[in-house]
Amino acid sequence: MAMSRITYNLLCSLTLSASLLLPMTTAAKTATLEPQQVRQAIQSNLENHLYQLPPRVQGHYGIRLYRMTGDEKYANAALVDLYAVTESQGFYACQLDKPGFIEQEAKDAISVLGNGPRAKARKKALQPFPDFIFYTDVLLRFSSRIDEFGLQGPCHDKLLKALKQTDLEPGLTDKAMIEAWAAQLINYAYWAKQIGVGDYIADYKKAFNEVYPASRDQQLKRAEFRNKIYGMTHFIFAASEYYQHNVDAKEFAWILDYFEANIDRILKDATDDIIAEVGISFHLAGLSNHPVVSKTQQHIIKAFNKSEQTIPSPKGNPDLALGEHRNVLAMMLLNWPAKLYQGPYFHKLKATKKYLPKQVSVKP
Repeated sequence: MAMSRITYNLLCSLTLSASLLLPMTTAAKTATLEPQQVRQAIQSNLENHLYQLPPRVQGHYGIRLYRMTGDEKYANAALVDLYAVTESQGFYACQLDKPGFIEQEAKDAISVLGNGPRAKARKKALQPFPDFIFYTDVLLRFSSRIDEFGLQGPCHDKLLKALKQTDLEPGLTDKAMIEAWAAQLINYAYWAKQIGVGDYIADYKKAFNEVYPASRDQQLKRAEFRNKIYGMTHFIFAASEYYQHNVDAKEFAWILDYFEANIDRILKDATDDIIAEVGISFHLAGLSNHPVVSKTQQHIIKAFNKSEQTIPSPKGNPDLALGEHRNVLAMMLLNWPAKLYQGPYFHKLKATKKYLPKQVSVKP
């Protein structure tokens, strides 16, 4: 039972992470399409098949569409995610004092990372920090998501106590760890601050820039360059609490300036997911008219497969369950709203307030 919960959480995120490192393919010619045509085609395709997608994928889509539109019709899709993370937090947080529980769950989490080059690098990087993945990709992930909804999950006090007693700084700032999963680590740093168990953001930023100085760019292989860019986008995404509000362009000028200076290599070497995230980074900084946004939009339009009504994977797979992340990013890049919406705060919405999981409570 424990394995299935870890698997649904980790395999989804790791499938995405692995796809970011695959070579890109040439999609059908779509140069004549307008941004709104592509966005609408992708949206119609996803929403026509939304009930066929796995629960966490439905939730991922519903959360983002709510934050882009404020439309309550997406709240129930987002509510699916709350049920999933609440059940999982209940399982993990409520057993923290069980002897050997953390060690076993951490081993189980590592065991499902896979056997590819990326997975092997991650397993090797985790060897000095065997419990790190449990505290971050399990406890922080679930609790921060519930917190984003203005709620607290089961055994919340026990979870906070365990995280406050754990020093995440060694794992967050380790060179091998950063080279294995830069984007995930910055998420963990922001999530820790969000729920009040530690502020590691400055330490991680310093370590990240020491691992990836501009002077090293020429030596970076394609996969390494992608990891760097993916990590940089997530500084901005995490600071926005994932599209809930804008960020300060001055604070993140070091990232935005880098993207502008290196946009040609980004368009050549990055995946469609990462390229869309680069453009969205400028949107979040209030720079929607920046030339980088237009360049990333044109790339995404060309990547759109008209016959499949989607942006396929780097290997050409049009599967919506695997490609929802990529395609919702494309929608956001091509049709950025004038206003972002926080939450959704299910306990305040007419569509959802009667249907909250029994194990959650409103944050004090």
